Amino acid sequence: MTLRPIFAASAVALLCIQTAHAHFQMLQVDGYIRSKGGPITLSMPFTHPSHGGPVMDIAAPKLLTVTHKGKTKDLTSELTALNWKGTKGTATAYKAETKLRGIGDYVFNLTPAPYFEASEDSYIQQFTKTIINVGGLPTDWDKPSNAVAEIIPDSQPYGVYAGGLFTGVVMANGHPKAGVDVEVEYLNHAVNTAADGFEEKAFVEYPFENLSIVTLKTDENGRFFFGLPHAGYWGFAALGVGEEKVHKSKLLSQDAVLWIQAHQLKKLR
Repeated sequence: MTLRPIFAASAVALLCIQTAHAHFQMLQVDGYIRSKGGPITLSMPFTHPSHGGPVMDIAAPKLLTVTHKGKTKDLTSELTALNWKGTKGTATAYKAETKLRGIGDYVFNLTPAPYFEASEDSYIQQFTKTIINVGGLPTDWDKPSNAVAEIIPDSQPYGVYAGGLFTGVVMANGHPKAGVDVEVEYLNHAVNTAADGFEEKAFVEYPFENLSIVTLKTDENGRFFFGLPHAGYWGFAALGVGEEKVHKSKLLSQDAVLWIQAHQLKKLR
């Protein structure tokens, strides 16, 4: 069976997929910078974080790893399915529990199964990274994992100030990707780990609905720039950067997702 007709008939659809689909795979922990280690829970819903929904059913992830001081551990066996409660319905998601032992950076990488988006008649697969620091010692945050698709931050992603500039490089199989659309969304609803869902009340109100998601372009070096207007968690999704473009005879968008945390300075006088 040839795949040429698929591409010929779906060039416009592929452009739309790589322009915007607003879905974000989450890999969320409460607090990306910590004074000490201990047990944590990683929550992994697939949703629109700016609105806390809708949430979409996902299949079991293919791989979950953590890298600490250059050593990588497979956490896939720790994944547990759950029913995630969004602000608009519920859906199957996953969580994992682990422990942070010792100071330094913990780089969590999630490889989900491709998700079928019926409205676009195509698949989305978001290679997602979240980095947690313990004890203030930076160790692994800027190290590439040479994943199918990833974002390498230019600064510590757990130590950004609200009002500051965040930059990163979009990579695919170790090579920077120029001219890529990068979607940016704010996690606008608190995660309630105990209840496996989002809190109903939003943190901020958007001036216009279309501004709940911002789209950037990478430059010739694969780098993007974004000024963070508010403290909290921000997701960056570089669309369609992976080299695999077809899954089960349908279009596939392999995206790179990075989550960061911005902090607000407190005035003393």
